[in-house]
Amino acid sequence: MSQQLVLALAGTIRHDGNGGVVDDLADVAGLATWIREHAEPLRGYDAEPGTPDEQLRLDVVALRRAVRTLLARAVRPGPPSRADSSALLPVPDAVDHLNQAAGRLPVRPVLNWPDESTPTVAWRGEPADAQLRLTAGLARAAIDFLASPARAQLLACPAPRCVRYFVKEHPRQEWCKPSCGNRARVSRHYQRHAANRSDASGRPTSTPPPTSGAG
Repeated sequence: MSQQLVLALAGTIRHDGNGGVVDDLADVAGLATWIREHAEPLRGYDAEPGTPDEQLRLDVVALRRAVRTLLARAVRPGPPSRADSSALLPVPDAVDHLNQAAGRLPVRPVLNWPDESTPTVAWRGEPADAQLRLTAGLARAAIDFLASPARAQLLACPAPRCVRYFVKEHPRQEWCKPSCGNRARVSRHYQRHAANRSDASGRPTSTPPPTSGAG
């Protein structure tokens, strides 16, 4: 659950399919849509907010910056996401931001064990305003993920123009999703043929045209 939430939050910065980057949390409507789409994992961290507003959006965006900073640290010595090359916080500041956000809402673990089912744990706290409930829940999810073994399998997708982080689920996985793999293979194919043409003519070739498909 923590992995799903953390990667989903980080993934609100993504390739737009046209060579640029789009921010899904650029406005309050975007945040509201994201919250609806991730209602189930948010519920597991007692992070269901009320109606989002601009202050909540700013708080979530600030938390996302701290999270992406720590994801960039986690993938070292590999490179961070291309979207983070100039937008990262100092790591100690990111850690402090995460810890402060997680600590603003007192919570306790609650065990649920239905008949003939496996036990699950949810976190429950006292009623709080939307800002505290959402940002504290997201921060706790990020802490859970960063302290888990899954962190060691975290990578920044190397496909052209992709800016996502992903957890490597099997040894042969190289990209965050199949479309990124296809784009990477097309790019390598073009570069090989361009290099061959350049060698044959003695003249450099132009750069490849952009490929479509959001990453």
